[in-house]
Amino acid sequence: MRGVTLGVVAVSLLVRPGLVAAQNGQWPLFRGPEAGAVDDDARLPETWSDTENVVWQADIPGLGWSSPVVWDDHIFLTTAVSAGEERPPVRGLYDPGADSGATRSTATHRWLVYDLDFQTGAVRWERELFATVPGIERHLKNSFASETPVTDGERLYVYFGTIGLVAALDLDGEEVWRRELGVYNGRQRFGTAASPALHEGRLFVVNDNTTQSFLVALDAETGDEIWRVARDEVENWATPFIWQNDLRIEIVTAGLRRVRSYDLDGQLLWELAGMTVNVVPTPFARDGLVYISSGYPGGMPRPVYAIRPGASGDISLNEGESGNDFIVWYQPMLGTYNTSALVYGDYYYTLLDRGFLLNHDARTGREIYGRTRVKPGAGFTASPWAYNDRVFLLGEDGDTFVVRAGPEFELLHTNSLNEMALATPAVVRGSLILRTQSKLYRFSNETGR
Repeated sequence: MRGVTLGVVAVSLLVRPGLVAAQNGQWPLFRGPEAGAVDDDARLPETWSDTENVVWQADIPGLGWSSPVVWDDHIFLTTAVSAGEERPPVRGLYDPGADSGATRSTATHRWLVYDLDFQTGAVRWERELFATVPGIERHLKNSFASETPVTDGERLYVYFGTIGLVAALDLDGEEVWRRELGVYNGRQRFGTAASPALHEGRLFVVNDNTTQSFLVALDAETGDEIWRVARDEVENWATPFIWQNDLRIEIVTAGLRRVRSYDLDGQLLWELAGMTVNVVPTPFARDGLVYISSGYPGGMPRPVYAIRPGASGDISLNEGESGNDFIVWYQPMLGTYNTSALVYGDYYYTLLDRGFLLNHDARTGREIYGRTRVKPGAGFTASPWAYNDRVFLLGEDGDTFVVRAGPEFELLHTNSLNEMALATPAVVRGSLILRTQSKLYRFSNETGR
């Protein structure tokens, strides 16, 4: 498995749609082309509020924690609108001993897709894809529209795991195709959140549940199933990651029982045991390493793995090991619950859901600074992002904490919006596109554009 032809290397170096999207000023997927790291841009704001540096704000009905994605002047967003009264989402530090966490709705919901104009925030179009009573429950913090869409600039691909529907729309909002993948409950009945992934004409969807867990590849043009592999899992909220490294292209999937990497034909390349329960963080890559983590509070271990390309077979660590031929470094208690980590510059930033920030060397795993409290009592679900030598931490209360990037912790600002926020923002073309429970904001230092 270590051998590679020059042709494969050339393809992996030339075909980098994430980098192309970044260079073209697009934000086509969850966390963007570079997993939250953004090039410096003087137009990007360091401070904001519901009145400061606001280009526009738009009201978004219903409840959805999907992130916005951006292509040209299109901002795409999903939501689920209930016809009845719903139990409101619960912010803050959740105690699993106080409540099962799962809530069921008996009201009809409408699953909607929006296209908002980047310049003005006006709704360009709205499409209803489905209306029914949700067949499965959701967690108190989850929504029935938590999966972030993905786009290739020709079509928008939307997945609603709650109703088992995946669909493609063109940029005018016309439905191109739809496919029903089935509705399945996870072990704890907390709903779904793993977003679809896209690569060169194939759409990849993972759904881990107690009935028939799977990873499926669909033809992006037609929706036809290309292949499907079964997975020995029971639940999972982590989005698959397309890892384009110097040796090959891989589909890296996290999971409770196993991390697994597949080739583009669904063949298993390598796997890894040693995760904890409630796997939420999405794998991502920077500077030749792929980072994989999970960290349910109270679980053991709460691992982070940094893995180099070329692995094959089972690369699980033996007891007492901190690395092997392919695991460059391992931290047994660094993993996060909900947030995905961030690599910015030389540093690997960990934002714990209970409001601590940690900093490690991204290449070695060496600690730069340990647990540093951001704000007592604050909860965090959105993943951090960074630009202009700043790291941004969005709390569930709608407060964003601005921290100086680098080897020492320094809190510079707190930007408040006074509304619950769990969705990770988009950062594109000098603008921050941030979703709260009922609104979508576009912030920029250039508010006149």
